[in-house]
Amino acid sequence: MTDAATGGGPLSGLLVADFSRVLAGPYATMLLADLGAEVIKVEGPHGDETRTWTPPVRDDVSTYYLGVNRGKRSVALDLRDDADAALGRELARRADVVIENFKPGGLAKYGLDHATVSRTNPAVVYASITGFGAGAGRHVPGYDLMVQAISGLMSLTGDPDGPPYRAGISVFDVMAGNHAAIGILAALRHRDATGRGQHVEVNLLSSALTGLVNHSSAYVAGGTVPFRMGNAHPSVFPYEPLPTADHDLIVAAANDGQFRRLCEVLGLPAVPDDPRFARNADRTRNREQLRPILTERLATKGALEWFDLLVTAGVPCGPINTIDGGFAMAERFGLDPVVVVGEGDRAVPTTRHPIRFSATPAVYRLPPPELDEHGDELRRWLSTQTEADRV
Repeated sequence: MTDAATGGGPLSGLLVADFSRVLAGPYATMLLADLGAEVIKVEGPHGDETRTWTPPVRDDVSTYYLGVNRGKRSVALDLRDDADAALGRELARRADVVIENFKPGGLAKYGLDHATVSRTNPAVVYASITGFGAGAGRHVPGYDLMVQAISGLMSLTGDPDGPPYRAGISVFDVMAGNHAAIGILAALRHRDATGRGQHVEVNLLSSALTGLVNHSSAYVAGGTVPFRMGNAHPSVFPYEPLPTADHDLIVAAANDGQFRRLCEVLGLPAVPDDPRFARNADRTRNREQLRPILTERLATKGALEWFDLLVTAGVPCGPINTIDGGFAMAERFGLDPVVVVGEGDRAVPTTRHPIRFSATPAVYRLPPPELDEHGDELRRWLSTQTEADRV
């Protein structure tokens, strides 16, 4: 472990060798770094591709890169160079966790594939993230947009009569990153019990199919192929944006009790007793009759006024914000969504880790590193034999 790897966080003392790049892998390792792991980000001579994904920027650095790389140390290694490849292998030998998102088999020529690494480090948890697995889909490049299309997500997104749309974020990269982090933690638990590491494999398409949840189940269990319904929900109403006096308001009255409270606040106490609307299945079937009854009342006040009234009554709803409004609402709720990492001219505002712990809170030790910022320190450390290495 490097001298700078000091305590804090539930994963303190864990060394992660991060050979991943772009989003899914770096997101997973940032979560681990927030939890106290020492993450060494191994980059090629030109750095992670997202360093150049601009605009937007902060101090000439891509905000995309800044968003998923805090808490790490960077070393630039050209794996095509024998000396640098040897340092990469030494890092993998010392690591508790290795994570990579090369094409399947792409690291074998450098001696950094799971089979080779596990021979010198049998306790290693080795995580691989691919687009379509290591079997018949191994040759297909893995990009989130491709997976949104191939998985069927885009067929579910957009207006019924319009074209399919991508989600506004790389949703399956983020989902696969979360799955990788979960898999790594589960494998570490197994290692604690047995002393043995294992290979953890995550692919974007499998993450996508499980992430489509009710739509996947509609097909797998019910033989139904869902299609896009705009902002409507296939099985619940009201569960969509509804117009108010100024802006649309998301109303998500997903059960009978919530619907009755919604109607009470709207001054429609008799509507829940109408046989057309008494149960969720009735409301869903008769949504075109119910929608104008609700929107007529909602038109008497603005979205934020209705938000306060309805939430106070226990009815799930929310205004449709831009990103700045989302952060403002998180501040209003006391969630402190922004954490500044680093000091002085290296201080970078970042989004707070999503998990709160009562005993072992997340830590924010380092701002996103500059390319090879810690290279000299790490190369010295990797080139130095410890007493444990000599045994």
